[in-house]
Amino acid sequence: MIIGTTVAVVVFAVASANMMARRRSGVEVRIEEVRRQDLVASVTASGWIRPRRTVDVQADIMGRITELHVEEGQVVRRGDILLRIDPTQYEAAVARARAAVSEALARQAQARANLIQAERALERARAIAARDSTLVSAQQLEEAETNAAVQRELFEAARYLVEQARAALGEAEDRLAKTTIRAPMDGVITRLNVEEGETAIVGTMNNPGSLLLTISDLSVMEAVVRVDETDVPLITLGDSAVIRIDAYRRETFTGRVTEIGHSAVNPPSSMMQTGAGGQSVDFEVVITLDNPPASLRPDLSATAEIITARRDNVLAIPIIALTVREAGDLEPIPQEGASARAAAADRTRTDQEGVFVVREGKVEFRPVRIGITGREHFEVLEGLAEGDSIVAGPYDVIRTLQNGQVVRPMTTAPSASADARRTGS
Repeated sequence: MIIGTTVAVVVFAVASANMMARRRSGVEVRIEEVRRQDLVASVTASGWIRPRRTVDVQADIMGRITELHVEEGQVVRRGDILLRIDPTQYEAAVARARAAVSEALARQAQARANLIQAERALERARAIAARDSTLVSAQQLEEAETNAAVQRELFEAARYLVEQARAALGEAEDRLAKTTIRAPMDGVITRLNVEEGETAIVGTMNNPGSLLLTISDLSVMEAVVRVDETDVPLITLGDSAVIRIDAYRRETFTGRVTEIGHSAVNPPSSMMQTGAGGQSVDFEVVITLDNPPASLRPDLSATAEIITARRDNVLAIPIIALTVREAGDLEPIPQEGASARAAAADRTRTDQEGVFVVREGKVEFRPVRIGITGREHFEVLEGLAEGDSIVAGPYDVIRTLQNGQVVRPMTTAPSASADARRTGS
């Protein structure tokens, strides 16, 4: 028992001595100097690949597909025949319309003859009445004039019937022409939804199955990404971007922002109606790819890193070094002159962003104004000078540091990426 008690006392004394020595020597921190470097600010968003121009081909008439001249992936030219719909009933309709035109022309000719006859009868009656008014009564002359007017109107009606019949013929011929569907542009058949023998349905917005095929121009490809509302103001037209496509893991593609959505993908009003008011608001941003490969396909998943700003040779600090303190949580350090006045002004603010500067083994919280955010560093606009030593980790230590606290450099510093991951979590 005596030996055990002695050992415990010795262990406790050694631990207490180590603890006191550690307190006197300060908290272990990672110390870095403020240096200049190039920074790149970016916004990352995910989306998919699509052609700039795509045409969905639908049928304007209903019928059975008798000929199919294309297959998916085939290259077509504008005007090429894609498929044919059974024209039997439409050919019959054209024949009926042509017969109706012939009938209308015959009726027009008959009406013209009746008009000529009535006008000649009126002329004879007027001539006789001019020679001898007793030979033609006023009633007979009036009847001749009325008959001529009636025949004139009947002729006009027959002429309009001819125009109507010709219009019906043109409509029937147009419907017959629509039984042959041609390519509206140059491109590639990227989707084929029908087979020969199936029935084509008249294409409408709400009619499923009406889409026959899709033609896409794969020479100009775009990445459509959804950007959070907080990042949209940072993006401008013409910003460069790096696109990574899941199907091309070993390749990266470049492009430029060519379109920024002016309205949200899912407006807040519609989300509130559906009970999804807590969802984030996203905007579509379109990036046109530079020199896309011929093997690129629509609808591939993609992630874009849009470069929003660049700064060359600027002061920078690690992201992990920046912390936020309320003025009341900081122990003031005695200062004089302008430094004292600046410190007093800073204390009037409720919270401040800043870093801990190391001087003679002690830390001092210094407010800073930051600029753009790079991948791992912030741009420093005010508050620090090149060569200043700052506390750059670990994250748990930075959260609890106070003014005037003694620190010492770490012998085995954890990686900055690990601290960054902890900060993000």
